Amino acid sequence: MNIFEELQARGLIAQVTDDKEIKDLINRGGARFYIGFDPTADSLHVGHFMALCLMKRLQMAGNKPVVLIGGGTGYIGDPSGRSDMRSMMTPETIQHNCDCFRKQMERFIEFGDDKAIMVNNADWLLNLNYIELLREVGACFSVNNMLRAECYKQRMEKGLSFLEFNYMIMQAYDFYYLHQKYGCNMQFGGDDQWSNMLAGTELIRKKTGDDAYAMTITLLLNSEGKKMGKTAKGAVWLDPEKTSPFEFYQYWRNVGDADVMKCIKMLTFLPMDKIAEMETWEDSRINEKKEILAHELTELVHGKEEADKAQQSARDIFSGSGDSENMPTAEISADDLFEDKIGIVKLVVKCGFAPSNSEAKRLIQQNGITVNDSVENALDKTFTANELKEGLIVRKGKKHFKKAILG
Repeated sequence: MNIFEELQARGLIAQVTDDKEIKDLINRGGARFYIGFDPTADSLHVGHFMALCLMKRLQMAGNKPVVLIGGGTGYIGDPSGRSDMRSMMTPETIQHNCDCFRKQMERFIEFGDDKAIMVNNADWLLNLNYIELLREVGACFSVNNMLRAECYKQRMEKGLSFLEFNYMIMQAYDFYYLHQKYGCNMQFGGDDQWSNMLAGTELIRKKTGDDAYAMTITLLLNSEGKKMGKTAKGAVWLDPEKTSPFEFYQYWRNVGDADVMKCIKMLTFLPMDKIAEMETWEDSRINEKKEILAHELTELVHGKEEADKAQQSARDIFSGSGDSENMPTAEISADDLFEDKIGIVKLVVKCGFAPSNSEAKRLIQQNGITVNDSVENALDKTFTANELKEGLIVRKGKKHFKKAILG
């Protein structure tokens, strides 16, 4: 099976500009393609995972990736999928985030001569002369067509700033610049980027007469149509300091039954014949599928050793032994105590099981919190500093665990 057919079989392809041409290009390893990442945080998250895996698959098939870090477009902010305007970041923050991205991407992409390269669009966008840009590029864009783009429609309801309006032009200019300097002939991105990507192919055609192509990746949605990669604490990060390997493992171990095989197809590198075999398994083997999914993805992001430890820790906890040294911890400081005690509401919030006191109270009153195997539903329950020194095993439902210890 060639790479294009494999991407189709895995359900990864959403939209393409030229089906036949793209199929031929990537199957023979002739694509010099780029994917852009705006540095809006100091870590990549599960939302970037699909793009990273796609780059890895295409590189393994002989195609050449260009990783574009949006150090320049980060000054503007992408309005796609937004109902509000992104906050402005300082140049120092943008650069720091770019540096963090590269370190994480090296787990997926092989950089080097005649392999993958990383570029930062700040290198060319920040030096653009506004009048020259208007003359060179402005005439190639129709405002009428731009306003019909989905990425602008949502923002138009609340007010689209002129700053954000320029984002499509900047992204299109990126593709044009990379085509001129590095021979980029394809752009890949999320399905919400379709309008911006089409603008780039059109700009290249108008300015150079060359053909350029675009393909969007299917968004990772659960069976309810919601984006995957979010927890009560926020995004599921690839940085182990933000989301521990155990928490990362547990996120995938706990995906809904209806989403397991889709995630295995789209995100893992298991062979398609192995996946086809798994699809024939009895429903009673659903937890085995979930373990395979969680281990495969944790190994991809954090390495085999961390994946093995996370899996063993999860098994220990679910078996009732609860004695794994790899159990994730929540550190309670002396400042969190009042008269050498901590209340259960604060304890639940500190463990990350609820974003607020009110949500924590709701969980407690609904018998959703267990401490050391005892269901705690009294809001005035407290635990002593001595108990915290020994460690309290706090559970939310059946699947979420933390060992609360006094730091």
